[in-house]
Amino acid sequence: MRSIISIVGKSHSGKTTLLEKLIGELKGRGYRVAVVKHSHHADDPDTADKDTWRFTRAGSALSAINSPGHLAIYRRTEHHFDPQEIAGYVHWDYDFILTEGFKSSRYPKIETHRREQGEELLTDPADLLAVVTDTPLDINVPQFAHDDVSGIANIIERKMIEQRRDNEVDLLVNGAPVPLTPDLGGLITRTLLAMIPRPDGHGIKDLQLSLRRTA
Repeated sequence: MRSIISIVGKSHSGKTTLLEKLIGELKGRGYRVAVVKHSHHADDPDTADKDTWRFTRAGSALSAINSPGHLAIYRRTEHHFDPQEIAGYVHWDYDFILTEGFKSSRYPKIETHRREQGEELLTDPADLLAVVTDTPLDINVPQFAHDDVSGIANIIERKMIEQRRDNEVDLLVNGAPVPLTPDLGGLITRTLLAMIPRPDGHGIKDLQLSLRRTA
């Protein structure tokens, strides 16, 4: 699975500011970054009288609006999507998915912390990739100042390299990720590459295959 890193922390600890800086830093290193924000509020960004809202009200399961340089998609859901589900939905166009929130998720986490909020963290140190803090904490986890964006990006980059293999195969069945053993993933990769012609003579960097059955 691709690299998903959750930025967590108490309110007003600097999560959004850190994400903004990391997006610019990672983009400057040549990576494509997607961001997912977790919210407990039921606010609907697809507000009344927008065309997309009218399409949804008419019964569309998904509505989208596209203009030069911009694509917005609205989809009604019955639950909060897990970042991995979202990753499959956007077809892996991105090198990283950074999330704001999802503190109870299983993904590697970077927690933002401020001295005035006390020493207690939201996350078990065993689940932390790093802490971004304005005061040293007595935990065995890499710690960075809030303005050390390069250092924080370095540790994210190293985590990505640890997770990556030469060929990555992601399988989703009915929207849920299915774990693959290295042997099975390798077999699927070799089979697909042997069967599918190279477009315009170029190598295949990314391949997406979708199968839908009516029964």
